[in-house]
Amino acid sequence: MRTVDVILPCLDEEKALAGVLGALPDGYRAIVADNGSTDGSPLVATRYGARVVYEQRRGYGAAVHAGLLAASAEIVCVLDADGSLDPGELPELVALVDSGATLAVGRRRPRGRGAWPWHARLANAVLAALLRARGAPVHDIAPMRAARRSALLELGVADRGFGYPLELLLRAAKANWTITERDVVYRPRAAGTTSKVTGTVRGTLRAIRDMARVIA
Repeated sequence: MRTVDVILPCLDEEKALAGVLGALPDGYRAIVADNGSTDGSPLVATRYGARVVYEQRRGYGAAVHAGLLAASAEIVCVLDADGSLDPGELPELVALVDSGATLAVGRRRPRGRGAWPWHARLANAVLAALLRARGAPVHDIAPMRAARRSALLELGVADRGFGYPLELLLRAAKANWTITERDVVYRPRAAGTTSKVTGTVRGTLRAIRDMARVIA
C-alpha cells in the first residue's frame, strides 16, 4: 500500500486531534506540526500514532513548511487539525493528482449551523476573486490540498504566516501548474477549540495583514 503523508499544522487542537487522526484513511500517515501548543496536543498526536515535529516560529506557513520538510512520501496532503474537514475526502484529492493535477485543492461547502461565519465567507470570496484574476482557477484558498512533495518544495513558498496558501496558489498559477478544485464538506470545528483566524480579533487582524502582504 502506498503511503501518503498528511501535514496537520497544529496550535492547541487537543480537543479535535483524536477525531481527526482517527479518521485518516489507511496508508495516510499523520505529521502533526506543533506550533507552540500549550495544551496536550502533542501527547494526543503521539497517542494516535502521529509523528510530531515542533516549529517554534509562530505562523501557519511555518508549521506547514516544517511538516513538509519532515515528510518523505511522494504525495503529501495538508489538512486543518480542528475537525472542520473530513480526512476521508483526502483520497479524492490524491486521485486528482494521480490523474494529472499538479495541485488538487478543496472548495469548502459548509454543512451545519455556524460552520462558516458570513464575514469569513465574504473575505474568502474576495480573496478567491483576486486569485482568479491572477490566474489561479479557484473559489477557495485551499484549506485542504494534495500535491507532490518535490513540486511543493521547488515552488519556494516563502510566507510563514496566514498568507502561505495564497502565495502557494499565486506561485502555482505563475508556474502554469494544473490546479484542480473539488468540493469538500466544511463542518463546525470541534467543540472546545477556537479558530486562530475568526475566533479572535488578533487572529483576524493578523490574517488580514499576512494575506494583504501576499496579494500586494
